[in-house]
Amino acid sequence: MAKGYWVSVYRTISDAEKLAAYNKLARAAVQAEGGRVLVRGGRVVAHDAGIAERTVLIEFDTFEQAVAARESAAYQEALVVLSDAVERDFRIVEGID
Repeated sequence: MAKGYWVSVYRTISDAEKLAAYNKLARAAVQAEGGRVLVRGGRVVAHDAGIAERTVLIEFDTFEQAVAARESAAYQEALVVLSDAVERDFRIVEGID
């Protein structure tokens, strides 16, 4: 079964305090659903139309697990805290078997 991944690229961060509060809640929600953080921040080299901004990559055992984690009540609570603190490109992608 193919793994699932959350990929987030933060275009702007307008409220670091809200982001920190979100991170605390989101970390617990992700871990509860079996997610593993592979990349959080760190160095970025962007090419073509990419942006060299904060990037987060989280791995789940299956694509369905990744989707369910995004829809979980705990993660929805984290999103409320995050509200308008960032502009990000968030997607869930299926890995290759």
